[in-house]
Amino acid sequence: MQALYWNGKQARVTERPDPEASERAVVRVSLAGVCATDLEITRGYMDYRGVLGHEFVGHVESGPEDWRGARVVAEINNACLKCDSCLRGLERHCPNRSVTGILNANGAFAERIAVPVENLHRVPDSISNEAAVFTEPLAAAFEILEQVDIQPDDYCVVFGDGRLGLLISQVLHTTGAHVTTIGKHSEKLALLEARGIETQLLSNWEASPRQGDVVVEATGSASGFARAVSATRPRGTLVLKSTVADSPPIDLAPLVINEITVVGSRCGPFAPALDALARETVSVEPLIAARYALAEGEQALAKAGETGVLKVLIDCSG
Repeated sequence: MQALYWNGKQARVTERPDPEASERAVVRVSLAGVCATDLEITRGYMDYRGVLGHEFVGHVESGPEDWRGARVVAEINNACLKCDSCLRGLERHCPNRSVTGILNANGAFAERIAVPVENLHRVPDSISNEAAVFTEPLAAAFEILEQVDIQPDDYCVVFGDGRLGLLISQVLHTTGAHVTTIGKHSEKLALLEARGIETQLLSNWEASPRQGDVVVEATGSASGFARAVSATRPRGTLVLKSTVADSPPIDLAPLVINEITVVGSRCGPFAPALDALARETVSVEPLIAARYALAEGEQALAKAGETGVLKVLIDCSG
């Protein structure tokens, strides 16, 4: 099969062995989305080698009879289901896990992918493939609601108007809290304004900063941390969503002095994400910037890495 393979130095579309079902399901991939994490891997993050990609939608081609033919998305953490973490319901933190397209497991920029059956979720008929491919990053946005009790009278600040920041802002907005998204691109912030979400250009915010009860750092940059700390009120909550390959020095003193709660936040629950897509309480398809065939996977990565570009899709259906 054809797949976009990262060898540690370059990503190339090449012929790879077809995955085998074994105790898994083999999914024929329809669409896959390029994520900031995919781009960070090509800069050295996780020291990964293999097929890239972890956001996808497709149809089960082989595996258990009751799943065959089903249109599905899949969670990316492939847990052992036997360790203490798994037995406590923390499969996403299984120390023995592999992670699709990120750690010891081939990803979805391919014609087919093998995934654990327990990771599969059926996609309602009302959700298009173009929307379903956002399930994984949208679930990551919903993870914040699993970790932080956000009240309608809370003031939330989201830093970042990229792919994930726009999803997070919409999810926080569903709680009834006041949300302000800070970004550098007026055309991207306009997507949120159309949903009734307040936005502000970074240059304007820096002129008159306002601290938030809950601040989310989703810029995807190593430099975003200090700004997000300064935007968090004393005894407020700072949620970190960026994963970057760089390791900049960090000043921890303001966290101690202002007694700020720091929450690391990664993958999240698929059920509320699929429900939000079905009920259209979030809007994702306007975030699609470009679509490439799998044979053009290298160009897709290059496009996604351009400044200001939102979601790039890879059509793996052939």
